[in-house]
Formats: sequence, C-alpha cells, structure tokens
Amino acid sequence: MKINIPLLALALGAFGIGVTEFSPMGMLPVIANDLAVSIPTAGMLISAYAFGVLIGAPLITLVFATMSRRNLLLLSMSIFTLGNLISAMADSYNLLMFGRIVTSFNHGAFFGVGSVVAMSIVPPEKRSAAVAAMFSGLTIATIGGVPLAAYIGEVIGWRPAFFAMAVIGVITMLALRLSLPPLANEGKANVRNELKVLTKGSVLAALLLTVVSSSSMFTVFTYIVPLLQDETHASTVFVTSMLVLYGTGLAVGNYLGGRFADRSLDLTLIASLVAVTLLLALFSVTLSLPLIVAPVIFLWGIASFALVPPLQSLVIQEAKAAPNLAAAMNIGAFNLGNALGAVLGAAIIKTGLGLSYVPLAGAGSALLGLMMVLWFRRSRQQRSQQSPVPSC
Repeated sequence: MKINIPLLALALGAFGIGVTEFSPMGMLPVIANDLAVSIPTAGMLISAYAFGVLIGAPLITLVFATMSRRNLLLLSMSIFTLGNLISAMADSYNLLMFGRIVTSFNHGAFFGVGSVVAMSIVPPEKRSAAVAAMFSGLTIATIGGVPLAAYIGEVIGWRPAFFAMAVIGVITMLALRLSLPPLANEGKANVRNELKVLTKGSVLAALLLTVVSSSSMFTVFTYIVPLLQDETHASTVFVTSMLVLYGTGLAVGNYLGGRFADRSLDLTLIASLVAVTLLLALFSVTLSLPLIVAPVIFLWGIASFALVPPLQSLVIQEAKAAPNLAAAMNIGAFNLGNALGAVLGAAIIKTGLGLSYVPLAGAGSALLGLMMVLWFRRSRQQRSQQSPVPSC
C-alpha cells in the first residue's frame, strides 16, 4: 500500500507515544534503584499509565467530541509533552507516578481517533493495512526508541530520557499541524450514538478480547529486562540487543497482521494466539540458553503484534455506526491488558515461584484469548445463520 503523508504524520505520533509507553520497561531497574523502590513497585508505574489510558480514552474523546480531529490529535500530543516534562523533573516516586498518569491521558484519544482517520483515507480493502501503517510508528519505537531510552537511562540517567520524549512531542505536534487537513468532526450530533454502541454485545466482546490478548504480551514484556538479567545472566549489551530484536519482530508482526487481517480477521487472530501460547511456553524453559532465547524473542514479537491491527479493525468494524469512542476504548482495552499483565507478572514474582514462571502466565493469557476468538467466531456465525433471508 502506498503510504501517504497523513499516515506518516500519524505514524510519527505513534512513535513518540510508543517510546514513552514502553521505555520505562527498559529502565525499570534503574528507576527502582534511583527512587529506592522494588522492581514490582516500579512496575506499577506501567500499570498506572495503562489505567490512565483506560480513563482518558473515553473522557478526552467525549469531552472534545466537537473538536476537529486534527485539533484533538494536537491536544493529545500537548498532554503527552506536559506529562513527560513532569516525569523528567520528578524527584520522587509519587511525582513520577503523577507525570506518568498525566502522559497517559493522551494515548487513547490519539490512537483511537488516529485509527478512524487512517481507515477513512484509504479504500475499504486497505483499512487494516492503514491501521498497521499508523502503528508502524509504535513498532519503530520499540526497535530504536525504547532500546535507546534504556541505554540513556543506564548511562546518563532516566530523567534525560523523559526530557528527550518531551522533545519528540513538540516535533510531533508540528508534523501533525503541517501535514493533516482540519478534519472537521460532527461529534456533537453523534455523542449519544458513540455511547450507545458500547452497549452492543459484539463490541463489548471484542473489547474484552483485546484486554485478554494484550495482557499476554505485557505479563512478560514488563519484566523482560530482569528476566534476561537474572535468568539468562545477560549483559547490558545482550539485553539491549534483545529489545531491538523484539522490536524488529513487532514491526514484522505489525506488517503481517495488517496484511493478513484484510483477508481474514479471525484466522489472523487464531494463528497469532496459537503462536504466542507456544512461544511463551518455550521461552519459560529456555531462559538459560541465550542462543535459543534470541530467536524465540524475535518470533514472539512477530506473533504478539500481529494481533494489533486485526483487534483494532475488529472493534471499529463491530462499531461501524459510531466508531470514534469504541476505537478509543479499544486502545484503553489494550492498556488495561497492559496493566493486568504487569499486575499478573508482579503477582507471580511475589509468590516466590521465580521469574521463569512469568512467561507461563503469559502463555495462559494467550490461550484464554484463543478460546475467546473461537467462541466469538462461532457466535457470529450463528447470528448470521439466524438472520432472516429476504424473500424475492
């Protein structure tokens, strides 16, 4: 698919948000040590961000329903920049937590409205690919931005990393302002419809599927650095390399997920969840073998992010009459899965079972997601068969 300028601007915004969302995972030990808190306590910074997304997604989308979509995207990036500045100047755990929560309020509105915009500027048969094009910024962030932030955090400190993210926010605002048309939104007349669509069973089921599927990824990814340091006994260089490799896998998975979802949403979800389940189970028993860990991490990255375009497209498809709020809520659902995954991983660690059991917990979440997809598919087929056939 030919990438156009508006999609590139959206991808740039996704890059900035991706670096901010994921980089604390790479800096978790540094932050924990500097602020004198435990690794699980530092992990709650990630959970708080995720819950903030869940709250901010519907709040920002509905309160500013009449705002043009370009201005709403600019507003979300302004919040992003402010939150990162607060985080960069934080001298305590509580202030850093506040900065992360402020930053999180931009996330759902940007990706939710951005997804609708992306799908509206391409032909119908390319909509999942357009979502994937926007989310490519997120995968690029995991390849380059997150490992770089982890390196800066290790060598210089975590505060300069957050300052750099604020700079990315300013650059993104300029790019969005110059690249996007006004994109007037007739949201005022549609607020009731936007709320009503969230009562549909199929929309709620799709949102729940997103929560469960994404929790599988974040149960493990939240603690990937301590996992590699303590179980694989990896050096800083190896850990950084694995973050880059995982990010590369996410990029490949994002492309494949967008491409195959335009052919079959259900089969793309099924294949991806089966792969995630098997790969995380394998990961848990090969942590002491670096030569095996590397390809497993790469393949896990592919399978994990191949889920994102079809999940986002599925929710927008089920809520097609009023997609803006549902799309934003699905981003919140991704981040609720993020939060629950981080909590699940922390619970496994605190039980004393050991870090090697964390990937098994992620595999269990993926298996639950697979069962939900099969149920969702069967229910949809039954509804289709029960629909009355119009007489000639």
